Amino acid sequence: MTTRKPVECWLTDMDGVLVHEESAIPGAADFLARLQETGRRYLVLTNNSIFTPRDLRARLSNSGIDIPEKAIWTSALATAQFLDDQRSGGSAYVLGESGLTTALHDVGYVLSDRQPDYVVLGETRTYSFEAITRAIRLIEAGARFIATNPDATGPSTEGSLPATGSIAALITKATGVDPYYVGKPNPLMMRSALNRIDAHSETTVMIGDRMDTDVVSGLEAGLRTILVLSGSTRPADVERHPFVPTRVCESIADVVPLIDEFAPA
Repeated sequence: MTTRKPVECWLTDMDGVLVHEESAIPGAADFLARLQETGRRYLVLTNNSIFTPRDLRARLSNSGIDIPEKAIWTSALATAQFLDDQRSGGSAYVLGESGLTTALHDVGYVLSDRQPDYVVLGETRTYSFEAITRAIRLIEAGARFIATNPDATGPSTEGSLPATGSIAALITKATGVDPYYVGKPNPLMMRSALNRIDAHSETTVMIGDRMDTDVVSGLEAGLRTILVLSGSTRPADVERHPFVPTRVCESIADVVPLIDEFAPA
């Protein structure tokens, strides 16, 4: 990294990097404070489409991490921006919660189950057979199929929960139609985040805890990447992939000194 351009902007995943469930990972508050002190532009990214940035800010605040709403970029926001760019003022049948419905409302989308332009699938804890059946029939009738992210499972204190990717697989099996996934590992989410903070890929770093989403999407968007081992990836897992992160750190605490090390002179 020393032969490349100085780092001016930072993107970081949330779960597994800054927090575990409702607890802050040591060093997370210091990392964000240092970014703010040095005036570095940054965004906290998450594939979770359930919550609005306001909800997520409150969750982080309860963990001792204080960041503004505008510094949070979710797959729901990226999906809403994508649909607005593709078909402004359109309509959608949504399987999801307030994070997704609010984002779509904010870009002027109408939520409807009558000949919608899109079926948009996000994460929720209340999937219903009736709603999934309705989505299948609308897709069969010609609605385009979009999903916020491909994550098959999500964490809980009792074990894994089925997430967006699992429900998308069910709908695909029934309709023969694959969704277009907007969230990580689609580099589209990285590029939308870069645009959000007026950043350039050559001078931005992506931090994540997963090789198959965070690192690969950062790599494909042209960013340098830092893998932290405080989440779902173990050291032995890194070598199993055909690509490698720019750096591997034990946790976000080890990234704090890099803010100054990679900064412009």
